[in-house]
Amino acid sequence: MKGIASIADVQAVERKGAGTLPASTYEMIRRGAAIAPKAPALSFFLQTDDHRKPEVWTYEELMADIHRSANFFHSLGVTRDEVVAFVLPNLPETHLTIWGGQAAGITYAINPLLEAPAIAELLKAGSARVLVTLAPFPGTDLWQRLQPILDQVPTLRHLVLVNLADHVHGLKGLAARLMQKREARRLHGPQGVHAAVPARIQVHDFRRGIRRRPKDRLVSGRNILPDDYSSYFCTGGTTGTPKIAMRRHANEVANAWSASQFLGEGVGTGKNVFCGLPLFHVNGVLVTGLVPFSHGAHVILGTPQGYRGDGVVKRFWEIVAHHRISFFSGVPTLYAALMRVPIEGHDVSTLEYGLCGAAPMPMELMRNFQDKTGLKILEGYGLTEGTCVSSTNPPLGDRRIGSIGIRLPLQQMKPVVLDEQGAYVRDCAIGEAGVIVISGPNVFAGYKVAEHNKGLWVDTGDGRRWLNTGDLGRQDEDGYFYLTGRKKELIIRGGHNIDPAAIEEPLHRHPAVELAAAIGRPDAHAGEVPVAYVQLKPGASASEAELLAFAQRNIPERAAHPKSVYVIPQMPLTGVGKIFKPDLKHLEIQSALSTALQEAGIAARRLRALADQARGIVVEVELDPQADVAAVRRVLGQFPFPHNV
Repeated sequence: MKGIASIADVQAVERKGAGTLPASTYEMIRRGAAIAPKAPALSFFLQTDDHRKPEVWTYEELMADIHRSANFFHSLGVTRDEVVAFVLPNLPETHLTIWGGQAAGITYAINPLLEAPAIAELLKAGSARVLVTLAPFPGTDLWQRLQPILDQVPTLRHLVLVNLADHVHGLKGLAARLMQKREARRLHGPQGVHAAVPARIQVHDFRRGIRRRPKDRLVSGRNILPDDYSSYFCTGGTTGTPKIAMRRHANEVANAWSASQFLGEGVGTGKNVFCGLPLFHVNGVLVTGLVPFSHGAHVILGTPQGYRGDGVVKRFWEIVAHHRISFFSGVPTLYAALMRVPIEGHDVSTLEYGLCGAAPMPMELMRNFQDKTGLKILEGYGLTEGTCVSSTNPPLGDRRIGSIGIRLPLQQMKPVVLDEQGAYVRDCAIGEAGVIVISGPNVFAGYKVAEHNKGLWVDTGDGRRWLNTGDLGRQDEDGYFYLTGRKKELIIRGGHNIDPAAIEEPLHRHPAVELAAAIGRPDAHAGEVPVAYVQLKPGASASEAELLAFAQRNIPERAAHPKSVYVIPQMPLTGVGKIFKPDLKHLEIQSALSTALQEAGIAARRLRALADQARGIVVEVELDPQADVAAVRRVLGQFPFPHNV
């Protein structure tokens, strides 16, 4: 199939049906590998300077290493319901852990940028038996952060270490191995890491562990069923106390199949996909992982840090031209950064489109990027609980700026009206905003902790299992969706979610604080940055500088440190006494956009952020008659809000 252009195409695909889908992610990749076993499946370069000489795995070699990895994990006692956690940057071993781990048991993705106490809590909550992470290596600190918390995870029995020196070759490789051994001895003495790990935990080297395992089969003889759990992902924020989403093989297979129907001939043998998003995130794993692997496409994994790697963004168009990249996925901050990188002199004609998700993309940024590069940007929408992708703008059809596109095949999606208790009232009319709910084989099993599932499911009376996404949106007459707000109140900083509770709870521990509320302040580069509002106890005193310093000392995750803390006399409250964050959000929008105009040398008589039922938050600006309206629109276009000047 060539791809999807409209909702009519989606419905045509559904009438035809999906046929017999693979029972598992393992079987799905195995089918993709059989298309062209000698074709390149995965390439990796450790540094941007080495991108022209990457390590390459054919599909035959990738499947051999997936088998070896699964068999290695099986030898460590991993069975259907045992958990293999990984705290890793983007490496070939990360893919082998994901897909080999799912063939043996359940994989559990944990963000390596989190602070050690948060990682310890997640490992305990997930009952991890095996942990795969980096061995100590000069210039890295992941091992130093994780080693002290290993004894806090009672279920942990095996520690598998990935040695970065394995990706350095020739004489430099010999030097890198020597450096790694010296680093381990420097940290822990002659016995190295073995002396620094609790006695109940066995230490293994990843490459040595998989080396002699059978490469052509699963020695467990496991028959993986569609309803078996495949993966755990943290959600509800990558800071604070995230919920653990449990996903089944059927969820991942269905979502990969649905997404590939949209992409059509854009993903398959001979197509090259660049992966720069982290592999602890569902987008990196599915959109630039399972989807291309299931169709025999070639994934280029660029540096352990992905887009954050030194030189990756600066030389991105060079990488695209050399590797003949046809597709990549990113967040709005990436596209903003690429706008500053000259494209001239690079042949990027193979580049068909880029996918944008994780946070709303400012309309002006999208227009400018498409005008500069000629590249189609497909803005989409999805969530971990829906596996990854629920809607996207069709690559072959009308790509509507400001829209998150049309729903994927096999998935249902609609806005509904809920009452105060979260119960279903009715479906929304065309153009009417409501709570977005989704249903289909991609929807996850639920959260690991039962209490987290309260209010998650919506009974509409049609027999379907509808997931309350917590997002607000509307649908037009052509089936395109538009987000109008986020009921969940997560702060999205550079595509990463921050739970406001991670900021509010520490602030509430200050003796002078009575109420605290954290929200996102619009930021042209990061999308949002966290700020906090505080109401003091009667008779108490504390300066904003004091509260900011207190927050920075007591919030363990650096990404969640508020940029500012404001003391206000009275917190806005709802009729039932809950903090009404939209009022605070409007203040920050007005402040951020007014500041942006002032920095551009533009004086506005008045700027207001108003709630519009159909369009979400709308910014109204009143100018002096002589003001440059085009310049105002350019500034406001950096932010994802409709505006009236």
